[in-house]
Amino acid sequence: MIPETLVFDHKNDLVATAASRFVDLVTKAQADHGVASVVLTGGSNGIAVLRALAADSGDIDWSRVELFWGDDRFVPADDPERNYGQACDALLDHVPVDSARVHAMAPSDGEFGDDIDAAAAAYATVLARTSAGRVPHFDLHLLGMGGEGHINSLFPHTAATAEAEKTVVAVEDSPKPPPRRITLTLPVVNRSKAVWFLVAGEDKAEAVAAAHTGAHAADWPCAGAHGTDETVWFLDRGAASRLT
Repeated sequence: MIPETLVFDHKNDLVATAASRFVDLVTKAQADHGVASVVLTGGSNGIAVLRALAADSGDIDWSRVELFWGDDRFVPADDPERNYGQACDALLDHVPVDSARVHAMAPSDGEFGDDIDAAAAAYATVLARTSAGRVPHFDLHLLGMGGEGHINSLFPHTAATAEAEKTVVAVEDSPKPPPRRITLTLPVVNRSKAVWFLVAGEDKAEAVAAAHTGAHAADWPCAGAHGTDETVWFLDRGAASRLT
């Protein structure tokens, strides 16, 4: 499948377009099968989209949205680095979500304490339980990206990126601090119906170009992520600067 690549002059336009299309996708999924399933991401662009949705989320019925995270830092619950906490501040505290449908990854001071492997296994159980024991087909998986091409907490040349069976793994040695994280793997990302990349900045241009020219996922994890129905890159001019 050829990805759709959208290039914007300004980051604000990128965010506004992604938020508008988020509304369209989620409301269509709800019309089609009742509950829409969405995987959220952290990072400045992902959080900016959530803030835009807090301001205007159209006809989304937030009580019928099942929310997950692609990764999170394994730090205490009140740590400002937590993707979950940032999402709550940006969106979830401002819309009528059903708390039973908001599936946060466990923090390091949660029910599993400092046992990151148990926390990762528990999240895999959550995914299985919400999809009748199967690998879920999310309606939408949002992704940020690092300059070296990492997505979620899947970094180049790591066991987590190479994982082919598990849906969720623990990361003990992330090259980007904090080192301990929980992440979804490429097999579960790639069963998502729509995978959207939200990328801005010239420092991301090499990774964007690598993904668009068929690079290997071990070298550039972003190159290994795609949706079953659509893959969309939302880019600013800097991030797109190495595309032909």
